[in-house]
Amino acid sequence: MLTAAGEVRLDQRPVPAFGSDQLLVRVDAVGVCGSDAHYLRHGRIGSHVVTGPIILGHETAGTVVAVGVATGSHAVGDRVAIEPGVPCGRCELCRSGRYNLCPDVEFHATPPFDGTLQEYIAVRADFAFTLPSTVPTEHGALVEPLAVAVWACRKARVSPGSRVLVTGAGPVGLLAAQTARAFGATTVTVTDIDPVKRDLALALGADATIDARQLESSAAEFDVHIECSGNGGATRGGIGRLSRGGTAILVGMGADGGLDVPVSWIQERELVITGVFRYADCFPAAIELLAAGRIRVAELITGRYPLAEAGFAIDTAGREGVSKTLILPQV
Repeated sequence: MLTAAGEVRLDQRPVPAFGSDQLLVRVDAVGVCGSDAHYLRHGRIGSHVVTGPIILGHETAGTVVAVGVATGSHAVGDRVAIEPGVPCGRCELCRSGRYNLCPDVEFHATPPFDGTLQEYIAVRADFAFTLPSTVPTEHGALVEPLAVAVWACRKARVSPGSRVLVTGAGPVGLLAAQTARAFGATTVTVTDIDPVKRDLALALGADATIDARQLESSAAEFDVHIECSGNGGATRGGIGRLSRGGTAILVGMGADGGLDVPVSWIQERELVITGVFRYADCFPAAIELLAAGRIRVAELITGRYPLAEAGFAIDTAGREGVSKTLILPQV
C-alpha cells in the first residue's frame, strides 16, 4: 500500500467480498509498470494525485478461486489475465467501442481505485481472460502491456509491407516491435541509447537497431513510427524519418514539454500523428499471440520479488539492467 510519495507499507485486510458478476482471484503475478514507479517516487502522474492510501499494480494474472452466480464463463481453477480498466458501459465512447476513453472508467491503481498488489482481488468476470495451457501464469501478467502494443499496431494499421520504427527498447517497445512483426511488418527497426537493450531487440527479432542519438541523422525511411520512450528527441527524430503518408503513434509518456515538430513536416507529407491511451478489446489477441509463440516475454522478466518487498521491486523500474520486474503475492 502506497501511503505517500516514497512510503509503502504492508497492510492486512479481509479477503474481499465479490458480487454475482464477479470472480474472486488469487493474485499470482503482478508486473511493475513505470506508472507504479512514478506514483511511488512522486505521488502523482499528471492530474492523478495520491491523496490517501492506495494499492498499486495493474498488470495482473492469477487463479480463480470462487465465482459469482451470474458469471457462467469461468470455473474455479482457471488461470486468468485481468484487464484492469472497467468502463461505465453507458457513455457514447463505450457504446462506440472506444471504452478506453470512458471518462468514468475504474482503472486499477489509478487514484482513487486500488490496484492488484494484494493476495486476493474481486474482478468483473468479463474483464478476466482465461490463459491457455501454453501460457505460463507469470507470462499472463505481461498480457496488459502487450495489449498496449497490439492497440498501437492496430491504430497504425501495421500490415504486410510496413516498415516500422520503434523508438525506445523498454518492455512496451520490445513488445511493440514483436507485435509489428506478428502483424506482418516487412522490416522492424528499434532505437535506444542503451546497447544492451538494442542487442535484446535484435535477439527478439528486430531487423536492425539504431543508437537513438543518431536517429535524426539517419537516412532510413519508415511507414510507421511507434514511439515508446517518452523522450521528446526520440519523438521528433522518429517523425522526421517518416515517409509520405506515414503514421506516428505516441505510446510513451514523459514528453510533457510539447511536440517540437515542424508543421510543414505534417502538412507536406500528410502525416498522421496520434496517441495511444491504454487499449480496447485487445486482451484476446494478445493472449493468442502469446499462445502461438509469436511474442516472447520470458527474456523481458529480469526480477521476481515477494509482496513484502514490493516497494523495492517497484523502485527498480527504469533502473539500469531492469526490463520487467514481477511481484509474486503468494511467495
